[in-house]
Amino acid sequence: MSYVEMPGAKVPIRMWTDPATVEDVALRQLQNVATLPWIKGLAVMPDVHYGKGATVGSVIAMRGAVCPAAVGVDIGCGMSAVKTSLTANDLPGDLSRLRSKIEQAIPVGRGMHDDPVEPGDFHGLATAGWDDFWGRFDGVADAVKFRQGRAHQQMGTLGSGNHFVEVCADTTGAVWLMLHSGSRNIGKELAEHHIGVAQKLPHNQGLVDRDLAVFVSDTPQMAAYRNDLFWAQEYARHNRTLMMALLKDVIRKEFKKAKPTFEPEISCHHNYVAEERYEGMDLLVTRKGAIRAGSGEYGIIPGSMGTGSYIVKGLGNEKAFNSASHGAGRRMSRNAAKKRFSTKDLEEQTRGVECRKDSGVVDEIPGAYKSIDQVIDQQQDLVEVVAKLKQVVCVKG
Repeated sequence: MSYVEMPGAKVPIRMWTDPATVEDVALRQLQNVATLPWIKGLAVMPDVHYGKGATVGSVIAMRGAVCPAAVGVDIGCGMSAVKTSLTANDLPGDLSRLRSKIEQAIPVGRGMHDDPVEPGDFHGLATAGWDDFWGRFDGVADAVKFRQGRAHQQMGTLGSGNHFVEVCADTTGAVWLMLHSGSRNIGKELAEHHIGVAQKLPHNQGLVDRDLAVFVSDTPQMAAYRNDLFWAQEYARHNRTLMMALLKDVIRKEFKKAKPTFEPEISCHHNYVAEERYEGMDLLVTRKGAIRAGSGEYGIIPGSMGTGSYIVKGLGNEKAFNSASHGAGRRMSRNAAKKRFSTKDLEEQTRGVECRKDSGVVDEIPGAYKSIDQVIDQQQDLVEVVAKLKQVVCVKG
């Protein structure tokens, strides 16, 4: 489908889904965003749903302003995927050992490494810019300085919630590695610090929603946020790179005879800000649960833990600010999912997948998410499908 346009106070709201299927609270959030004086465009992806701060699945283009709560607390959260030389025939019938080895190599939940992981620990992993990156920690907000040690130890770790590490097979039988994570606790604390600063600024006092408090250009507060935001986005990218290196290491050891090789990594943020130019204007584009899908750019759109995912290539649709959905999108809240579904439901909906099937992950059950196939179908003018993957191992925090 192409988009449906709804009226908004300052800009129209372009929706790549049927507005009738969007929950009222999410529609109100979108209408509120469209009232901001700095807004120049608002695009809504088919995985849209209510979110903390701003609607998940929204692309907010502003001139001279950025809203830290719209970026969210998991700054730089995103996906990485790698195609391997392995095929489904190389995989053992019992995948429990492989899942266990991945969980041993990559700390999950609130876990962290006992000693910081360095890029130099891995053959062929680029170390350029690593020292510069950590050197710039001295320039981030004083409020998080005491977290430096923890930030080092959490680099290369998964986290919890909807974050995951997966081994998948595509429709040709090729095995892929895929993971989803962000800037861990340091990104969360930086975000919360700056959201608090923004909400106290005088120019934000008359807004319809305090979560829409912004920083504006040419102010010290904006300069401080941009510095910390871009650092945290880089942290998230490094975090995924190190996790993928750890995952490849497991695969090499577990499949020694097959001598696996790996194609170049596909990586994309889906909670972040980028400086981009549209209609002759330099804009700050916030993708809250959306990926960049510029012409020819590869992206990853995952489903839930039992339904599979898509590797896509962007079509460069400027009406959507060169964006696409970041996943299937939730159709019910975590609390609603816990009330509605049982561990038996989880076992049934993840049959054939080596994964956790306990009460701690019932809120991540496939039934709590929209249909990934339908979400892909609704954005045929945003992306083209390169590969469809189905997970066989899924590690959750």
